[in-house]
Amino acid sequence: MPKTALLKLDEKEYPLPVLEGTEGEKAIDTRTLRAASGYIAYDQGYGNTGSCESNITYLDGENGVLRHRGYPIEQLAHYSDFVETAYLIIYGELPNPAQRKEFGQRLRRNSPVEMQMQKILEGFPTAASPMAMLSAMMSALPAYYPELATNNFEKDLRNFDMAAAIAISKIRTMVAMIYRYTHGLPFVFPKRDLPFCDNFLHMMFSDPYQDYEPVAEVSKALNLVLLLHADHEQNCSTSTVRMVGSSAANLFASISAGISALSGPLHGGANVAVMQMLQSIHDEGDDGTRFIAAAKSGSKSKRLMGFGHAVYKNFDPRARIIGEACDTLLKRLGIDDPLLHIAKKLEEAALKDEYFITRKLYPNVDFYSGIIMRAIGVPMNMFTTLFAIGRSPGYIANWREVASNPKGRIYRPRQIYMGATQRDYVPLNQRT
Repeated sequence: MPKTALLKLDEKEYPLPVLEGTEGEKAIDTRTLRAASGYIAYDQGYGNTGSCESNITYLDGENGVLRHRGYPIEQLAHYSDFVETAYLIIYGELPNPAQRKEFGQRLRRNSPVEMQMQKILEGFPTAASPMAMLSAMMSALPAYYPELATNNFEKDLRNFDMAAAIAISKIRTMVAMIYRYTHGLPFVFPKRDLPFCDNFLHMMFSDPYQDYEPVAEVSKALNLVLLLHADHEQNCSTSTVRMVGSSAANLFASISAGISALSGPLHGGANVAVMQMLQSIHDEGDDGTRFIAAAKSGSKSKRLMGFGHAVYKNFDPRARIIGEACDTLLKRLGIDDPLLHIAKKLEEAALKDEYFITRKLYPNVDFYSGIIMRAIGVPMNMFTTLFAIGRSPGYIANWREVASNPKGRIYRPRQIYMGATQRDYVPLNQRT
């Protein structure tokens, strides 16, 4: 027999259905509450509100669990790669060899960006925000692929495979173009014979006289960074994609909105903040000891970045994986980065110091991803654009869930109005 919760308001009782997910997550279904009682559920920021049912990602922040389509992130990071994980997230199952080959070919065929779109990029100041440029270029794709972006769920789903491949492949090319444009470098065209990450490094760092020769460890580290960001449940930008998509907006427009949400420093800028913190500690001649003491004393100017998480109340499982990869990469490249030594000092304190343990301030994925990107040669103002490449499979999969739901409805949250009550208009000449 289905479970129900009983809500008592104004001496009247309202039975509300209880939903339970496959991993035991429970929710009280309040969809009928307003119609039945006149009340709505208030949850500022939606921190305790389930906006959808999803089959894509399971996240248990209390126990540090992250799974995509049932597969633990630890296994995917160890055995899989970004392209295969993208397929899994989008289509629900790991590809067989034929499916993997076809998906890879689809990405390679759609990696070039149309020549006319270069003019869009060249219309921006070179000092413009890379994320603003990326969002604009993504939002322009419907103009070049109108048959894939009709703003009609039924039609757009018929062409979903091609639209998804275009989105994932071209966002990578766009980011490389933005990097080169802002550095005054000529664009480098993608090569169809290169794997996904090697192609990106080629487009980013090749010079006119010599192609970039990717180091295996560099490609592997970049692959891991993208894979670890491929989806993360209903975060700010993914929820934005779903909200925009719920209006029947096409995939490209919805992803562009997600990129804009990701550009906010409270969402996509965490690894930049970590690097700025580590650099500041280094510039002050500190090895992290004084900074830790100041942070524990409550100094607002010594805020510990990259520790703790809005969802994880335990160790971020991605942080362990990326921390080890960071060590391996820097050793292979022979980089003795003083910022890594400081990072290690901070991590050691977080794992042993009672102050951090009791507050559950453990390193998260952003703590090390910035150091890896710095070692690869990616400047800080481009960090979030790589985050956008990695997150694109999650955006695509979530848009598809919205578009495929026959019982879906446009997202339309309610509010509690706290403004002025009704009043009469006063003509200008009578106002004091």
